[in-house]
Amino acid sequence: MAKCEEGYLCDVCGGDVEEITDSDLYLRYVIGMADPEVLHTSRERHILCNPALAQFIVDDDFPPVTVEGPFDKRQLDPVYVRVREILVTRGWRRLREVRGQEIAIIEYPLPEVRAAIERKSP
Repeated sequence: MAKCEEGYLCDVCGGDVEEITDSDLYLRYVIGMADPEVLHTSRERHILCNPALAQFIVDDDFPPVTVEGPFDKRQLDPVYVRVREILVTRGWRRLREVRGQEIAIIEYPLPEVRAAIERKSP
């Protein structure tokens, strides 16, 4: 199979990242952690293969993730954790909204992230 026909393979487990709602790369893009200019050159992984980020998704439709060690949200400042949970959960929900829609990729991010991208544009 040609490399371009393989789809997006997870850098961690090697499995296919079939849905945008499973994409760590697009989640990071939607919440402003990945620049749109590097989407096509960045490595992909499943959200669940990045537990340090996945633990901040708090939604009945997403399996709870626990991290052991220094990145465990239970060891972090509660205010930081709550802010991070709100942002990452909103991002994951945004991925669910854009899935299957015919919109430009630049419209995927959360409104405040889109505004920041537009401010950076020449």
